[in-house]
Amino acid sequence: MKVLLVNGSPHKKGCTNRALEEVAGELRAEGIEAEIFWIGNVPVGGCTACMGCAEDGVCVFGGSVAEFQQKAREADGFVFGTPVHYASASGNMTAFMDRLFYSESRAKGGSTFRLKPGAVVCSARRGGTTSTFDQMNKWLTISEMIVVGSRYWNMVHGSNAEQVEQDEEGLWTMRVLGRNMAYVLKCQEAAKAAGIALPEREPGVSTNFIR
Repeated sequence: MKVLLVNGSPHKKGCTNRALEEVAGELRAEGIEAEIFWIGNVPVGGCTACMGCAEDGVCVFGGSVAEFQQKAREADGFVFGTPVHYASASGNMTAFMDRLFYSESRAKGGSTFRLKPGAVVCSARRGGTTSTFDQMNKWLTISEMIVVGSRYWNMVHGSNAEQVEQDEEGLWTMRVLGRNMAYVLKCQEAAKAAGIALPEREPGVSTNFIR
């Protein structure tokens, strides 16, 4: 089993990465492979609704989104981490998530994320974490992911990785999240071995308020 953890910060070894490292450490202790994927600090660019992803469910603009999608095909669980910028996810992370989840929703064989456990992690100097936490979870819930929680909302505080080390409660929350993720993955593995099938997909219908 493998979990991909996404670092949506422009700083590769900053606060967000430190939080993800704590989660990854617990996953590895439970015998689960964990890899941290950094989206980089090159501007990602948002979705243009070009529909090019309809062919194979991969974003045609490539870059970190398409690179991650190739890795995601082999992953069993996901943790998406972002710093807080103006009480929201970072601009790069927002664009990354939009393109990633939209193109996956267009995949003819079904989304890579459906019924896989997922979680989000937020880091901030001081405020804006809960609004960012809510924002990030919306991508997971609209994609039928199994949202994994912790003993508190998944957040750490500090201006740099060294300060995050002092956030003992935040790191505790990350460790609990890692163990909870491992438990859900093992439960899914046991269900699969017992022959319990995934829920059938119902043909969808799109509606709006125009009559």
